[in-house]
Amino acid sequence: MAMHDESVWRILDANANRGIEGLRVVEEYVRFVLDDAHLTHLYKHLRHDLVSVLAKLPETMRLANRDTTQDVGTSIATAAEYERLDLAHVVAANQKRVEQSLRSLEEFAKLIDPNVAREFEALRYRAYTLAKALSGTEQASLRLAEATLYVLVDGRSSADEFTATARELVDAGVDMIQLRDKTLGDRQLLERARQLRQITWETKTLFVMNDRPDLAVLSRADGVHVGQDELSVKDARAIVGTRMLIGVSTHSIEQARAAVLAGASYIGCGPTFPSTTKAFDAFPGLDYLRQVAAEIRLPAFAIGGITDENLSAVLATGIRRVALRGQLSNSTDLRQNVTRLREMLAK
Repeated sequence: MAMHDESVWRILDANANRGIEGLRVVEEYVRFVLDDAHLTHLYKHLRHDLVSVLAKLPETMRLANRDTTQDVGTSIATAAEYERLDLAHVVAANQKRVEQSLRSLEEFAKLIDPNVAREFEALRYRAYTLAKALSGTEQASLRLAEATLYVLVDGRSSADEFTATARELVDAGVDMIQLRDKTLGDRQLLERARQLRQITWETKTLFVMNDRPDLAVLSRADGVHVGQDELSVKDARAIVGTRMLIGVSTHSIEQARAAVLAGASYIGCGPTFPSTTKAFDAFPGLDYLRQVAAEIRLPAFAIGGITDENLSAVLATGIRRVALRGQLSNSTDLRQNVTRLREMLAK
């Protein structure tokens, strides 16, 4: 392309401004509305990287060919361009603006420097990933807005005992129940899962299947929970579809950040304290909870050895959701314990 072809430079200039401005709008939203430090950092980093790539195209050429007063596009507008229904509409419009501008930058930069065009392409894919992570965080936060108390149960010694325990948990007002049992065979585990689905059906209690997306689908669970060594969120999603919740166990802030970008619906954070139901070599503890509370807005549940005696220390970190493995389901006065825990979580 000849350097005097001013139309291409005008296109590059317009889309550079459009992309930077759109990223700033979304960044302000995740910073001031969501108060999400992790996504704010990622959007800010993307914006700065866009500026860095643009610097590889001579700014003098962009500015020299800028002609706002003669731009026919400045006087063309649709009615929808000046209408925003709510904050979500503002964010969606600007995310689309970013993606479209990056595509235009990529295509027209090919006429000047193919290597720079490839960098715009990489930025565009990052924008897609962030848009998905932001949408996932908002949807999960809405769906789990009232979910603060999560209980893990095993299959118990019999179907009758399991049914009794599950009914008591639901009647007591537990928000989520996860079926986790590594000893039962597949048929028995599916039987328990279907029992739990029947008990939680048309109640406010969500049913989550541990580790087994196949059984989650067969039992029509509300969600599936996977660990770091089990199926990835992507692979689990391929099995359970788009509507089912997918929880991920995390043990470090790096794993929590990765879960957000992978599309997790919520994260389990721990182990916080030593537990009688599961052995660990290390305990991320309260420090990890503080990191998550300060940085992540995806629903996060503290887990591992949590009791009503140490719950205050957990809540002091800023985490407002907890998952209990055995302490609550084995309680002799479960309803009273649930009420007490809810009161503590609501403070």
